[in-house]
Amino acid sequence: MARLSACGRLAAAALWLAGVLPATAQPQPVRAAPTRPTAPVLWPTSRLRSFDCVNLRDFAAHYDLTATWSKPLLTMTLRDAHGVRFTFETNQRDFYFDGLRVFLGEPVIMERDSLWVSKLDLIKVVVPLFRPAEHLAQLPATPPKLIVLDPGHGGSDPGKENRLFGINEKTVTLDVAQRVKKILESRGWQVMLTRTEDTKLASEQVLDLQRRADMANKAGADLFLSIHFNSVEKDSDRVTGVETYTMTPQFMLSTANDKKDEMTDTAFPGNRLDYANLLFGEQMHRAMLAGLKTPDRGFKRGRLVVLRFAECPSALVECAYLSSNGEARRVATPEFRQQIAEAIAGGVQDYAAALAALRSAAGPAKPG
Repeated sequence: MARLSACGRLAAAALWLAGVLPATAQPQPVRAAPTRPTAPVLWPTSRLRSFDCVNLRDFAAHYDLTATWSKPLLTMTLRDAHGVRFTFETNQRDFYFDGLRVFLGEPVIMERDSLWVSKLDLIKVVVPLFRPAEHLAQLPATPPKLIVLDPGHGGSDPGKENRLFGINEKTVTLDVAQRVKKILESRGWQVMLTRTEDTKLASEQVLDLQRRADMANKAGADLFLSIHFNSVEKDSDRVTGVETYTMTPQFMLSTANDKKDEMTDTAFPGNRLDYANLLFGEQMHRAMLAGLKTPDRGFKRGRLVVLRFAECPSALVECAYLSSNGEARRVATPEFRQQIAEAIAGGVQDYAAALAALRSAAGPAKPG
């Protein structure tokens, strides 16, 4: 993430002193935001591969970006005075925004000497990442105060395991969550855990997961983060890094899906906060990558139970791969779990700072 100028740091400090961040939280650098929201854009579309698509050259022209082929008819970059902001590749469902790997619902399409993205991806992912101020009305009006942390699994459900180092997911998620709680409380936030012991919230898995979101909802949480560790079977020792998930917008394909299912067209409670989820997930994913210096496995979308029913901005982070002996060796140490906790706390703080900066840039609301 780019460093703020001296003026930017003073502005962030002013927000901190004005009370938009917890009293003991230090303001974190965030990207500059436009000073005013703009009216929704009526993007020209073409029907390609059964869905409406927008030409990336039209998107680039609207935001004064220069679109060029870095690899002819394969990879396109969009840049401005600050450098390359986007990189898109033909037939891929991921792209890079300011160096962050982000997943789309549909693949990028090459057509008529340009690349195209689905209109839904443009509206729900690409534009709000680049211009979050355009969706300021859909972002929380007040700074977060109560953070609910959800240590994944528990009780009879150990989650992922690494037998070589004798660790399992339920144990390390709880340890990390307790460490995050201590850090955030020292910085002025209120923090609640969905579990504080090695227990499940319900015997049935779906009910157990739903109760975690229910706890956050009943507590009136301002942010909900579910903490997990990952595992793969193929190339298990080579696959490492961090993934972050937020709730899949209605009508969009989740990252793990290549076709619609019975949930695709359903509007879940978590979809009421699509833009806030995106902002929170982006800040969390950037903070994890920066704090852990680990491979970027992607900022992804999923209709996970804990995200479907959350009534506040929410995300799920897969902190590391227990299937990798090299990464599991690190997870087994208290020092690395503390590092993970610091990165998660940094993501919460960065989200609060980004939200405060957007509202400050927009100025006071005009009386109706």
